[in-house]
Amino acid sequence: MLEKILSLPLEQKIGQLFFIGLAGAEFDGAARELLEEISPAGVCLFARNIREAAQTRKLLDDVRENSTILPFLSLDQEGGLVDRLRRVVEPMPAANLLKTPEQAATLARITAETVRILGFNMNFAPVVDVVDDERAKFSNGIFSRAYGTSKEEVFQFAKVYLEVLQKNGVLGSIKHFPGLGAAEIDSHEELPNVNIQTEEFNETDIYPYKNFFKTETIHAVMIAHAAFPNLGLQERDQNGKLLPSSLSFNFTTKLLRTHLGFDGLALTDDLEMGAILKNYGIGEACKMAIKAGQDQLLICNDADAIRNGFHAVLDAVKSGEIGENRVNNSLQRVAAVKNLIEPPLDFDKNRLRELSNEISDLKALLK
Repeated sequence: MLEKILSLPLEQKIGQLFFIGLAGAEFDGAARELLEEISPAGVCLFARNIREAAQTRKLLDDVRENSTILPFLSLDQEGGLVDRLRRVVEPMPAANLLKTPEQAATLARITAETVRILGFNMNFAPVVDVVDDERAKFSNGIFSRAYGTSKEEVFQFAKVYLEVLQKNGVLGSIKHFPGLGAAEIDSHEELPNVNIQTEEFNETDIYPYKNFFKTETIHAVMIAHAAFPNLGLQERDQNGKLLPSSLSFNFTTKLLRTHLGFDGLALTDDLEMGAILKNYGIGEACKMAIKAGQDQLLICNDADAIRNGFHAVLDAVKSGEIGENRVNNSLQRVAAVKNLIEPPLDFDKNRLRELSNEISDLKALLK
């Protein structure tokens, strides 16, 4: 895989740094043109793309067949508020409703089989943000997406979820590094300040990551758009504004890579979120993210934004602003994780119906 990626023309190599979204539910001319132009490493589907089972499988099969390099095919299937499959199977329960690690394992098994039947090979889950009783008062969109009420429970539940998900052929991605549990607003709207001190950050928010990285089961980590004004790691941009962790060398490279020793894929959260777009143009944000050490840039909505981000990075590499060695380092990690991709399961509508019933059975246990 690595040899194949490194032998690509420069434009297609740059495409392997991007994880994109598509506009609709069909693989139409616009989707084909975008894939041909960008050659993205991956495609992420959202509710707008998922109407019913057979349509979803065809869309993903078409993306796979029209990709230069085997693509990551992902979604955010957490359950609860973040459930992209509610039109396809029974809605899945939120993470905070699960009472035991065994229930987390059941949810992961059902999720893995369901998404592989639909054609996916990756799921942006589990969430490992820590939300204790004190943090539960914040309106940051995280509360129901988090496991348990302590750092120990978060790690225990998420570890089981991820192990079962990946054992059943679906790559996971833990998120949102370095931790959104204490954020006071939702990063979809504005850049949240996480106003905690260094001791709490190290003892609580980094706890799941330190423990996960000891297990050697983590292939991908999604980096949050957040600022941590009380931490020495926090940087400011050229205008003096607090720099989001997703665009920060200190958080992505110094903390995640060097201090914590992670050498898998680092992915940005969606760069079209308000936390980024209100402060940076998409092209500048993409360049900053690559310089910070990110391997995959998520742009999940607007085709023009995808193209602008792609050409900004391509031009920066051509001009020497971003070195090809920096790009090749990321491509090595992309190739290593792509080597782990499992093929989809046979499409089976009856089995999806059975899995939907299993979701209902799990939810009955949670009442």
